[in-house]
Amino acid sequence: MSEQPAPADHARQQLEPAAADGLRAYAAKTRENADQLAAVLEDIATNGLPSVEDCTPWEELREAHLARLAAQRPAGV
Repeated sequence: MSEQPAPADHARQQLEPAAADGLRAYAAKTRENADQLAAVLEDIATNGLPSVEDCTPWEELREAHLARLAAQRPAGV
């Protein structure tokens, strides 16, 4: 990205404070998720892949995630 300021004739539209706060929170969560993924990849690069016995089958992960989503869904939907 360019570090140069935007031309004066193209003023940037400011966000409402609540929208700016929400965007910052989303950026922080995205950064946290990226840091977690980077840590896992670095661990794999350093120590190799975990053994099959230490892993959870993807089917179990999928079912657990679907159960969490169903629990979050409002009643009657």
